[in-house]
Amino acid sequence: MAFVARVKPGALRLRGRWPSQVHAPRRMYSQHPAHHTTPEHPLRVAVIGSGPAGFYTTYKLMAKIQGTKVDMYESLPVPFGLVRFGVAPDHPEVKNCQEKFEEVASSPDFNFIGNVSVGTKSDHPDGLTVPLASLFRHYNAIIFAYGAAQDRKLGIPGEDQLKGVYSAREFVGWYNGLPQHANLNPDLTQGEEAVVIGQGNVALDVARMLLEDVDVLRKTDIAAHALETLSQSRVKRVHVVGRRGPMQAAFTIKEVRELMKLSNVSFQPVDTSLLPPDLKSLPRAPRRLMEMLAKGTTATSQSPSETSKSWSLDFCLTPKAFSPSSSSSPASTQLASTTFERTTLSPSPFDPNAYALPTGETLTLPSSIAFRSIGYKSTPLPEFSDINVPFDERRGIISNDGRGRVQHEERTRGAEMSHGSFPGLYCAGWVKTGPTGVIASTMENAFATADAIIEDWVSRTSFLNLDRKVHGWEGVKSEVLKSGDDKRVVDWQGWRRIDEAERDRGRETGRSREKFTRTGEMLNVLG
Repeated sequence: MAFVARVKPGALRLRGRWPSQVHAPRRMYSQHPAHHTTPEHPLRVAVIGSGPAGFYTTYKLMAKIQGTKVDMYESLPVPFGLVRFGVAPDHPEVKNCQEKFEEVASSPDFNFIGNVSVGTKSDHPDGLTVPLASLFRHYNAIIFAYGAAQDRKLGIPGEDQLKGVYSAREFVGWYNGLPQHANLNPDLTQGEEAVVIGQGNVALDVARMLLEDVDVLRKTDIAAHALETLSQSRVKRVHVVGRRGPMQAAFTIKEVRELMKLSNVSFQPVDTSLLPPDLKSLPRAPRRLMEMLAKGTTATSQSPSETSKSWSLDFCLTPKAFSPSSSSSPASTQLASTTFERTTLSPSPFDPNAYALPTGETLTLPSSIAFRSIGYKSTPLPEFSDINVPFDERRGIISNDGRGRVQHEERTRGAEMSHGSFPGLYCAGWVKTGPTGVIASTMENAFATADAIIEDWVSRTSFLNLDRKVHGWEGVKSEVLKSGDDKRVVDWQGWRRIDEAERDRGRETGRSREKFTRTGEMLNVLG
């Protein structure tokens, strides 16, 4: 996934000290005085999810509330979430934030609990599951930071019935070695034309992976099975389709530039009537993006007739149906084309907030493979309904006050409805805001959640189990694990052994690492 890192490598470094020994920059934390726990009664926090949101929230908490004990739960044996499984393999610089997370994890007050799902049965046979209710009994605070593991669907004919229609989220996980999608095996040999529906950075990542020279990808940490499949691909033409225009598209200039610079890949001209006539009057970011599209449209260095592959940004098209070939067997289930309805933009194609209106005119694009890329979606943990944790199904987020405090509706004495916070429950990242932004915005999102926790801790309100000492993971283990189960739990040292094994595998083929794509393989490293 195109997490565009705006944080320079080494920024916010801890300079080799534990986070609990570091006072963060005054401008970042000045609104909160330092607050200490006591050795007898430390603040014990469970973080569910080991991606950027979980780690950045942990970083700030441990830096500001000295003595805080954090247990981080992860359903896989390996950490880092979408940094490992979502960032495109040809964007290694975006993964520099892992250095920061390694420093956080080096604290003796941090405990990684890998291969353990919370509330949701593990989706691999070697994983463990602990009930959310048990965490309620053994922590002062629980932070939900488990991200968005589902994607939004189009809801059109053929989406679930035809071979060749894939989720961009699953495709990204597949080429990045996510165990859940190791068996996706997309067939890229059925034809030369592909359609990607959606115009965000993930959509452009998918297009780039389909068009990039495989020899370039061989130098990255892309999954070995993806290299094999991509080396046999017949795809030569990729349509990246959106229902609105360039002024409303979600992609950023970095991703467009990278596609335009691919060797032996040309860019099909865009409809210039959708580009504002006076580009100089636009704010800097949209102006630069529109200028790049205009330049790419008129460039002659790599025309479609001179290259073996090409791509296009197809605007003002709404998907209506996926269809098999009409000339093939009536029972054919292989995708052959995608039908769209043309749209018009109101009130103006140059308004960033313009909305699409149907025209009734349709267009059918040949497509042997298609990817939907219209957004990720978080889902509630199964125990939420039992514990009455509110989840907004429409928005795909845990209901919260905007700063990360989990909220619920309650009736006042006057019979009016108001919002109250659940003691000790917080959320961060995409499960808090929805799937939006880049790593830098996720960091700010996580820091805001940490600020809310710090404020509540200073006032000694809104926490779990303040009347007694709690023991975190040790208490959970004693309550729910059977004899021998703890041998299947992966700690940070276990992750480092897996990490080193992957690097050793990579060195054999001249790559930075070769990932394990099965949890069983990861666990075999640990014996």
